[in-house]
Amino acid sequence: MKTIIIASTNPVKIQSALAGFRLMFPAESFTAHGLSVPSGVSDQPMTDEETLQGAINRLTNARQSHPAAHYWVGIEGGCEEKHGELLAFAWVVIAAHDASPTGKGRTGAFCLPQEVAERVRQGIELGIADDQVFGRTNSKQSNGAVGLLTADLIDRQRYYEHAVILALVPFKNPALRWL
Repeated sequence: MKTIIIASTNPVKIQSALAGFRLMFPAESFTAHGLSVPSGVSDQPMTDEETLQGAINRLTNARQSHPAAHYWVGIEGGCEEKHGELLAFAWVVIAAHDASPTGKGRTGAFCLPQEVAERVRQGIELGIADDQVFGRTNSKQSNGAVGLLTADLIDRQRYYEHAVILALVPFKNPALRWL
């Protein structure tokens, strides 16, 4: 049984990481544990670079806290202004206990409606802005903005799961060279 430490206690992030590992490596057994660690970036990262750095920082902090794990996963959601619209997305960064390269994957990006975007631009975290606009409570630990906006055709877990799979590509292809 291989241990995965996810640098978050959010059940959506834990389940998406575990599901991604199980899909990429169906012959292996995994157990996943969430850990609250600081991201070292804003509560709501507002650039691609800050969001990636938050995922890297989370992974690094989780690795320092639990060095005996087999894998560490950092997931950070962020927003960025592009072409006058506010986009939402997330980065996933994965490291292994051996000398494997770090894997990185990013979700697709989607435009936020103005009602949500205006709140985020004012400094409100996306999950809270979603709750305010959609009359929800703690949506970031369930379907998230992507689920609310797609009527759960893509919920937050499935949204992150694809990025986890993409971040696992170097581990699935160890004979290739990765930075």
